[in-house]
Amino acid sequence: MTPPAAAGVADLVRLRAHRPEAVAEAAAARRRRPLVGPTGRLMIIAADHPARGALAVGDDDLAMADRFDLLERLCLALTRPGVDGVLAGADVLEDLLLLGALEDKVVLGSMNRGGLAGAAFELDDRFTGHRPADLAHHGYDAGKLLLRIDHDDPGSLDTLHTAARTVDEMAALRLPVFIEPFLCHRTPAGLRTDLGATAVTTSIAIASGLGGTSAYTWLKVPVTDDPRDMDQVMRASTLPAVLLGGEVTGDPDTAYEKWRGALRLPTVQGLVVGRSLLYPADGDVAGAVDTAVGLL
Repeated sequence: MTPPAAAGVADLVRLRAHRPEAVAEAAAARRRRPLVGPTGRLMIIAADHPARGALAVGDDDLAMADRFDLLERLCLALTRPGVDGVLAGADVLEDLLLLGALEDKVVLGSMNRGGLAGAAFELDDRFTGHRPADLAHHGYDAGKLLLRIDHDDPGSLDTLHTAARTVDEMAALRLPVFIEPFLCHRTPAGLRTDLGATAVTTSIAIASGLGGTSAYTWLKVPVTDDPRDMDQVMRASTLPAVLLGGEVTGDPDTAYEKWRGALRLPTVQGLVVGRSLLYPADGDVAGAVDTAVGLL
């Protein structure tokens, strides 16, 4: 099967309206690669925020709401040397498929999106995104789930249970699953994650033990409040891990130094970073991506 001609961003609506089967055709024809390449490191661009209604970057509440602009930024980032792939929801990944931007790239599908940002049910995080069967059907390379645990919120148990069964389903399909675990709590200002060493260590231990096997489980972890704690924190598991970027405010060089130190640890295999690279303060997407790649 030959892939459909790569669409331009302006052609996406027409193609989606008149040839919805083009998505499946592009997925079937996509050139794939191993999850971990010759360097043994991973550099993944994250763009799974919109499906959770998390559109803000800095002071701009709707920065990620312009899909055409986001796609242009993603396509640029994916062309930079050393970028291995992308993490996103179904709609964004299918846009990128139709644009021909996922050839020879690692594709991670985002799975649980039901815990909308700021909602009362944010911790009852139903799996409303990719199912394991969807990832397998499209020939994607892995899945990612967010696991936020609040000891005072019963909704966390439903998410924890569903996450465990999803680990089982992914392992049965021999598909890696990246778990992003946090201990968190509600405050008058909203949900807050605890990045202290004890909390991050505990969340890693919980995530590592989910499901009937950990053979296909990866971890997606934050750098702790005190980066010096990462050496001890990452000894909580032998599972391969990537660092998440989060939103970088203030001096980006400080964030880069935190990542650089943690990347030296034996279980840390790479970076998964989104907003800080796609929407850098100086507007230079290529420069921000190249700097992050250089840390590897």
